[in-house]
Amino acid sequence: MTKSNPGLYFEDFQVGMVLRHATPKTVTEGDVALYTALTGSRYALYSSDAFARDGDLDAAPVDPLLVFHTVFGKTVPDISLNAVANLGYADGRFLAPVFPGDTLSAISEVIGVKENSNGKTGVVYVRTTGFNQQGEAILSYVRWVMVQKGDPSAPAPTAVIPKLPDFVAPQDLPVPAPAWSGTYDFELAGSPFAFEDYQIGECIDHVDGMTVEEAEHQVATRLYQNTAKVHFDAVAQAQSRQGKRLIYGGVVISIARALAFNGLANAAEILAINAGRHINPLFAGDTIYAWSEVLDKALLGNGHGGLRLRLIATKNVSAYDFQGPDSPEAILEFDYWAAIPLRSSFIS
Repeated sequence: MTKSNPGLYFEDFQVGMVLRHATPKTVTEGDVALYTALTGSRYALYSSDAFARDGDLDAAPVDPLLVFHTVFGKTVPDISLNAVANLGYADGRFLAPVFPGDTLSAISEVIGVKENSNGKTGVVYVRTTGFNQQGEAILSYVRWVMVQKGDPSAPAPTAVIPKLPDFVAPQDLPVPAPAWSGTYDFELAGSPFAFEDYQIGECIDHVDGMTVEEAEHQVATRLYQNTAKVHFDAVAQAQSRQGKRLIYGGVVISIARALAFNGLANAAEILAINAGRHINPLFAGDTIYAWSEVLDKALLGNGHGGLRLRLIATKNVSAYDFQGPDSPEAILEFDYWAAIPLRSSFIS
């Protein structure tokens, strides 16, 4: 019997199974600095302790996507070590801010399974909850992943597909963490645009592009302790359909979100993930571009409104040249709620 962990295969998952993931990870200031170096994220709330203190926080919190990737990474050895692809996300909520020095752990429950028609793979649905060192839930989300079967002759389980909400309702959104108390500095934040300046249906081209190099995506994925074989093992992936390593989809999410600063600099705090899907793979040497559509707006607490945003990432073509979500250049569709200050809360 091997002492190594070969990972679970599709036939090993059962609805109702609860997985307590190793290992807890303390998020450090070094992690935050490295995340910034790898993504170029510039949101003031996550860059400046002084700026965050103006929002009545003790220090700059950790970027929610770094929190998401850290919790996600905990789950990989148990859920997606033998994955073909991570397919999508839904019903994600950032429940409490995380600060450097906090220790994160994760628990997942299997809420659905469905074997694919080829009999070689299946889709596993899990709800993962992340906790801090006090046992307080800081993040909850659902994801579904295509996993290989270890034994193709294993019988197909009864299909269970969970019913998931199309989006997180505004009344169910967490209250934004900062409470600006009339001190929000739009100039230092990098944009003059507040909640009132965005209209439903408006599309924003984030203009900038970022090329992802081999070393960068490898370091990023290791930062999250994500051990999925498809991202690291070049020898094994040479035999795959793509013939090379895939870039972890979370790298795409974080870079696209960092690019969104250009046009959405004040929409810093992610409150919820409504839905997300990875449309086509990304490889080293590809360049990411992004644009956003405002899907909805809602009034929130602490001097904030909420923007429901559809973030689209493309590879090697700008948003201006994008031909739609079915084109081979589409790599990500990410639907989320972000908090943004109300100008009326600061200017009488």
